[in-house]
Amino acid sequence: MNKLITTSIFLILFNNLLHSQEKYTLSGTISEQSSNETLIGVNVLFPEVSKGVVTNEYGFYSITLPEGIYQLQISYLGFQDIIQTLNLSKDQKIDFQLEETSEMLDEVVITEDVERINIKNPQMSLNKLSAGTIKQIPVVLGEADVIKSILLLPGVTSGGEGASGFNVRGGAADQNLILLDEATIFNSSHLFGFFSVFNPDAIKDLKLYKGGIPAKYGGRVSSVLDIYQKEGNSKKFHINGGVGLVASRILAEGPIVKDKGAFLVGGRSSYAHLFLPLFDIDNSAYFYDLNTKLNYKINENNNIYLSGYFGRDVFNLNDSFKNVYGNSVLNLRWNHLFSDKLFSNLSLIYSDYFYGLELDFVGFEWNSGIRNFNLKYDFKHYISDGFQLTYGINDIYYHFNPGEIKPNRDDSGITEEKLIDKYANELGIYFDAEHKISNQLTLQYGVRLSNFIRLGQDELNSYENDNPVIFDAQTHNYSGAEPIGITTYKRSDQIKTFTNLEPRVALSLAFNDETSIKASYNRMTQYLHLLSNTNAPTPLDVWTPSGKYVKPQKLNQYAVGFFKSLQNDSYSLETEVFYKDIKNRIDYIDGADLIANDAIEQEILNGEARAYGLELLLRKNTGKFKGWFAYTLSKSEQRTPGRTPVETGINNGAWYNTPYDKTHDISINSSYEYNDKWKFAANFLFQTGQPTNYPSGQFVYQDLIVPIYDGQRNSERLPSYNRLDISATLTPRKNKNRRWQGEWVFSVYNVYNRRNAASINFSQNEDTRRNEAVQTSIFGIVPAVTYNFKF
Repeated sequence: MNKLITTSIFLILFNNLLHSQEKYTLSGTISEQSSNETLIGVNVLFPEVSKGVVTNEYGFYSITLPEGIYQLQISYLGFQDIIQTLNLSKDQKIDFQLEETSEMLDEVVITEDVERINIKNPQMSLNKLSAGTIKQIPVVLGEADVIKSILLLPGVTSGGEGASGFNVRGGAADQNLILLDEATIFNSSHLFGFFSVFNPDAIKDLKLYKGGIPAKYGGRVSSVLDIYQKEGNSKKFHINGGVGLVASRILAEGPIVKDKGAFLVGGRSSYAHLFLPLFDIDNSAYFYDLNTKLNYKINENNNIYLSGYFGRDVFNLNDSFKNVYGNSVLNLRWNHLFSDKLFSNLSLIYSDYFYGLELDFVGFEWNSGIRNFNLKYDFKHYISDGFQLTYGINDIYYHFNPGEIKPNRDDSGITEEKLIDKYANELGIYFDAEHKISNQLTLQYGVRLSNFIRLGQDELNSYENDNPVIFDAQTHNYSGAEPIGITTYKRSDQIKTFTNLEPRVALSLAFNDETSIKASYNRMTQYLHLLSNTNAPTPLDVWTPSGKYVKPQKLNQYAVGFFKSLQNDSYSLETEVFYKDIKNRIDYIDGADLIANDAIEQEILNGEARAYGLELLLRKNTGKFKGWFAYTLSKSEQRTPGRTPVETGINNGAWYNTPYDKTHDISINSSYEYNDKWKFAANFLFQTGQPTNYPSGQFVYQDLIVPIYDGQRNSERLPSYNRLDISATLTPRKNKNRRWQGEWVFSVYNVYNRRNAASINFSQNEDTRRNEAVQTSIFGIVPAVTYNFKF
């Protein structure tokens, strides 16, 4: 009898043990209640067991826990929390909709997440901004701007005022991968850097990866700027926009099929050129762009999206010079849910950058560009609450048009000529795991296998000893070698193939819920190169692929950081130190000719680069007064030593400052909500002046004084850069009682009218006949006013 009782008790306990170990999965999609717009990065938390997950780029979440009754908390900055009791006794699929905390004109502000779960997340060197944050930052001419906003973050600088592009942790502008709905943007600026190509009204999510870059990204060695557009409101029709002094924008969204499909169409245009004829000026400069997106929910497991962007810049000078350039992208995507633990996204992407130039007084037109076709298939596998796996494949086919010149009128003396087109294919296969080892230790590790094939082209020069650049030991000068022959290839031929393994690893060691240290290592490879001998990219710069004479750039980056949440998340502190080295960074021989050159390999050498520094970011996250203080101390250098003991190399083989080296970089961003009617914001920036070259002497030639530049490269600097911007936003209280809502934004750029040097040139004064330094400044003080609206 006792034996029977003992056996029964054992079976009951064993059954209970099995039952207690049973695990179930909770999954679903989280969206905004008013529009059905899915939300990225929403925290789905189970505080009792310190478990949680965040939604992916399409609002999907999945978490697996032991059977039990839990307190579920869903939180997202700018929205009301959802707190409810959940009985997890079976697999459940539950969609949640979040309600905004208040109806305001501004987009919901999604800044860097300060939830405690992020203290333990191994992802580091990541910054996030939203359209609402961007709109609150004062910028030149009063137009909200993505690129100008990220320049306020630590580790991010510009090539100068009015310059296009941006530099991250001492890297070049062409080393940034810029994505809009997964499509590559090759030129991120309008009007040579005065505006960015991104319409803030259409932006849903923005992430800037400076390090710790996940394995799903490849092809660049400095950073990834990943931007997603809004999907559109599937509940009701909605319009918002803004009217400024030099540009206006409008965005419309609404349902195609209510609660199942939606559209979004947005446009921007500048119009300052329309007023130039009033001043008897024939010149003009303007831009326009279009954002569009369609989405449709087929069923609970399938969604399709079609998104696009088209933008153009137009310059006219007295009808004798015309310049047109811009980006075009298109992306067709299919989201499929295989199970409550396996999410997939299939994308077919087209991207094109075009540059056109017409010189009527010379009688020719020129066009060049780069286009690619990209097939991506990504998977997110929620294997357990402590282990998630991301994996996929990405294949890109490139077509490079280095340039084509042809006459544009009958009496032109120009002969039609086409530079040789280039072709390439880049394949990437990756996997990335996030592994929670314990409550204190979390790892993120993965690897990317990249393969780049330089495909056949019509003609390719061959050189003695495969050396397109020769060195003169007597004059210590480099010059292009004479080709000894020409090889013709079929398109399917493989001129050169590169294969690289790119491991990624990051870890987070949490001391408690408020403090952690993180570390990361990245190896990345870049197969495309931007040919430019200017400090900042210009529309005329040409992209070229790696191949027989141009090696791919290879990066190793190391970073360690300390992260602290203060006063119950009211403040947060992030500090990081980083070091990175880059092999095969291209450098230019003295007097390099990069324009319309069909033998560009004769002008470049392969060198190396390195950058290291410290970043600090202190945020105030709550209250009427919010903002951040960012400081970066860094160094960025490069060198190209001689290939043989006889050669001197570039700059005598010594390290020299890159054009984007900034020793000190300080930025302060602040906003103050005085009441529901008035908001105020301010920025302050200070940067060490960018490196440059000053003449070391002069000589007289035919009664002209000519400066001599024979010193070390980039050994001098422009004066330091500093600027203060302020803005005030007026939101009428009557907005609350009507559908049409508006606000006025009054801003002043460069309040104390500092004339920051964009460049310093040396030329002969016509009166004194002496060489003198002439400083060029782009902006002084610029007041502006913008009216934003929505209905």
